[in-house]
Amino acid sequence: MEPYEREALEAVTTRPVHPYRTLTVERITPVLGAEVSGVDLSKEIPAEQLDEIRITFLDHHVLVFRDQTITVEDHKRFAAAFGELRPVNPPPEGDPYILEIRTTSAAANVAGNGWHADGTADTEPSLGSMLYITEIPEPGCGGDTLFANMHLAYEMLSPAMRSLLDPLTAVHDGAQALGNYTPPADYVIPKGEHPLVARHPETDRKLLYVNKAYTSRISQLSAQESQALLDMLFDTIACRPILHCRVRWTPGTLVLWDNRCVQHHATYDYYPYTRYGQRVAINGGPVKG
Repeated sequence: MEPYEREALEAVTTRPVHPYRTLTVERITPVLGAEVSGVDLSKEIPAEQLDEIRITFLDHHVLVFRDQTITVEDHKRFAAAFGELRPVNPPPEGDPYILEIRTTSAAANVAGNGWHADGTADTEPSLGSMLYITEIPEPGCGGDTLFANMHLAYEMLSPAMRSLLDPLTAVHDGAQALGNYTPPADYVIPKGEHPLVARHPETDRKLLYVNKAYTSRISQLSAQESQALLDMLFDTIACRPILHCRVRWTPGTLVLWDNRCVQHHATYDYYPYTRYGQRVAINGGPVKG
């Protein structure tokens, strides 16, 4: 391990731990994720506890709440504590804020089976998402979700590479993420340009803002240079387990993740079993460079 990599890791793993009054918080790994208990999401959450959840969210980026029995309205109420709800696009037939995550026994693949952040081709990508899973594959049959820390992905690059990336921008193309899916005729496919190195809007901490699902080109480089650099960055995200945490789902688990600084990978390793959940997303803002 290079000295700058060790320094980045030590800065994350030795950060102060907040003294929580209303929560129990247990890290999933030293660098990402936490299991949060002492919260009943089916009830109105007291202001002090909400404040502590928000602090935990900024500290750990991925929060896991287990053994929850909630309604759609409970789900939306909790999400609304973090910001305006984000409508599903294209809109579903039912609730406009509920995206059903359904895997059938015949599914050849699932959405999200690859490293990505949600909707980064949008002008204002989402702040984060809350996924509530009620049906899992048979025990021991997979279906975990992986998450990666984009702050640390940036901080563990060499100083020379960080200096190269800092002033660059990248194009994010919604058509690339669609793959073979044909959207409705009236659906406008988003395409946007964002800083390649962004800053978190609440902490101002730098992070790597590229993902394989959406990022198509680094604007300031030739096509060949762009592809070579993007491939290196995509491999950094996918092939460095030290950036990751893994969430193993159980029925009644809700996971909240920060889409601004975390990527996720919905592992499809449970064919021919089924899974079902519902996701609510929260509006974000412009990507800050």
